[in-house]
Amino acid sequence: MTAHAPDRILPAVALRLLSVVFLATMSALIKLAETHGAHFAEIIFFRQAAGVPLVTAWIAAGPGLRSVATKRIGAHITRTVVGLTSMACLFGALMILPLAEATTFQFTVPIFATILGALLLKEPTGWHRWGAVIAGFVGVVIVARPGSGHIPLSGAALGLAAATLTALVSILLRQIGKTEGAATTVFWFTILSVPPLGLLYAFHLSPHPPAVWAMLVGIGMVGGAGQLALTGALKLGPVSVVVPMDYSSLLWATLYGWLLFGALPGVATWIGAPVIIGSGLYIVWREHLRRRIETEQAIA
Repeated sequence: MTAHAPDRILPAVALRLLSVVFLATMSALIKLAETHGAHFAEIIFFRQAAGVPLVTAWIAAGPGLRSVATKRIGAHITRTVVGLTSMACLFGALMILPLAEATTFQFTVPIFATILGALLLKEPTGWHRWGAVIAGFVGVVIVARPGSGHIPLSGAALGLAAATLTALVSILLRQIGKTEGAATTVFWFTILSVPPLGLLYAFHLSPHPPAVWAMLVGIGMVGGAGQLALTGALKLGPVSVVVPMDYSSLLWATLYGWLLFGALPGVATWIGAPVIIGSGLYIVWREHLRRRIETEQAIA
């Protein structure tokens, strides 16, 4: 890190916390729109389509639209397919589960990223991180409490599927990122998503009150803003510093769940969530430590 790099930590953390607020707000709007009659196809279409102007303006004001030129359109298509499937699972979980529980399952992304990294990329994974993976799954069992009827297992399955696919997206982005910038990957994911989602949306066109249309547009706008803030945070600060800020989303999910839906997390969630969060934080720390050692060895 350069001498002035520490000065960028505070804005990086602030941007990541802002992205958490945006994405938590998006999740609340998704659940709110669904309860007011919006169809799943409408919600996922507006999530991407309403964000197109925002993403385009962001790129035009930054690196410029010429920066999105790519010779790896196949890689972007693959990322889009996996990303859309992950988004569909996440939105399904949000519609079925209380906000806090759906958010808690997203905390398992580092766990699945560790597993996929070991299986697909043959990354070295010692007993420290495997222990954290096991602990994380113990936390999942505590939250889900299979067989108790505490939460719908279909919602839990969708939440875990979304986390697994999000982890896979992170691996794909690492591969694409070797030749493509962050603005390019965000742009192509947004643009390539709209045609298939538009086709799906065409079969579910419905009239809505103005408030529901506002929710649908809001889903796209705050979701897009959250994605841009998240990307910006990673430019300013290291992953080991900014990613732990994501766990503050449980506070927002709890607040929105209480204010909008009169739901508070159950005791099992309050017990299991810290276990999952602790597992994720430990995995992030071990990954940071491994990369630092590799960097020092390369310099030596």
